[in-house]
Amino acid sequence: MYIVAIAWLYVVFMMSVTEQSAIAGVATFLLYGIIPLTVVLYLMGTPQRKRNRQNMKKLTAARKEDREDDSSMKRELRIDEEEPRSH
Repeated sequence: MYIVAIAWLYVVFMMSVTEQSAIAGVATFLLYGIIPLTVVLYLMGTPQRKRNRQNMKKLTAARKEDREDDSSMKRELRIDEEEPRSH
């Protein structure tokens, strides 16, 4: 995906170099290259961001569940330690 973006920037850069003035060259580079490319790359990255967000939620839920299990185990250990032992 990034190779296409780099190639497109190269083509737009070559177009902007051939413009009549520096202002026209910068405008060409921004309006044909940078701005549309950022929009396209943002839209193409949306599924990956969604997957990352879902994975983060799963990881957070698993960590929370582990903490709850650990705290319940600690409570059980404390209760066992506090019970008097009869010999």
